[in-house]
Amino acid sequence: MGRAIWGTSGGFQGKNGANVGRWLNGQNIVGPLPHPSQTPPSTAQLNQRARFGLVTSWLRVVKGVIRIGFNVHKEKASPWNAAVQYNLEYAVTGVAPNFTMNYPMVLFCKGELSPPLDVTVATAAGANLEFEWDTLFNVGFGADTDKATFVVYNPDKDLFVVLAGAVTRVTGTFTMQLPVSFTGDLVQCYMSLLSTDGKVSSDSVFAGALTVV
Repeated sequence: MGRAIWGTSGGFQGKNGANVGRWLNGQNIVGPLPHPSQTPPSTAQLNQRARFGLVTSWLRVVKGVIRIGFNVHKEKASPWNAAVQYNLEYAVTGVAPNFTMNYPMVLFCKGELSPPLDVTVATAAGANLEFEWDTLFNVGFGADTDKATFVVYNPDKDLFVVLAGAVTRVTGTFTMQLPVSFTGDLVQCYMSLLSTDGKVSSDSVFAGALTVV
C-alpha cells in the first residue's frame, strides 16, 4: 500500500494499485509497476546469472569477514556488493555451465593496511595447519598489533573454517586446528590483517592449497 505523504491530491511512495511511487533526485516519481520481461534470457544473461549465483552463494558464509574486511569502497558500494563485484570479475573460472571459483584469485578482504608478506602454510599431524609470515609492514599503514584472520575452505565438504583476531601481526606464526573430519581433504587457505580498532583491513592473501593430515 502506498503512503500519501503530501495528502490525497499529492504524490505517494510505495505501491498503489498498478502504480508505484518513489523518491528520486528530490522529486516524487510515480510510474507503472515493472512487469517481468517476456523475452527469454540470452545465453550470455544465463551465464552471468550462473556466475553471480556461484559467487554470492559461496561468499555468503563468510559475510562477517567481508563486512569488516572489504572496506575500501564504502563510499561507493557496500562491502558486500564490492566483494561480489570484485570476485565476479576476477575469481570465477571455467566454461558454462561448469563455472567454479578460482581460489588463488579470491579476495575476502580488500583494504589499505599493509598485507601479511610471504605467507606460507604447512600441514601438521592432527588436522593442524601451520601458518608463517614476514612481520614487516609499511610505516603508517600497519602496526605490530594488527590482528590476523585465517580463512580455510574445504571444497570436498563445502565448508569454511574462520578464525578472526587469532594473533597479532608481530607473532609471525600461528597453528590452526581444523576439524579431524577434514583429514585427507584438500583445503584452500587465506590470511588477512585488521587494525586493532577494526576500521582498516589489508587485502586477504592466498596462502596455498594442501591436503590435511
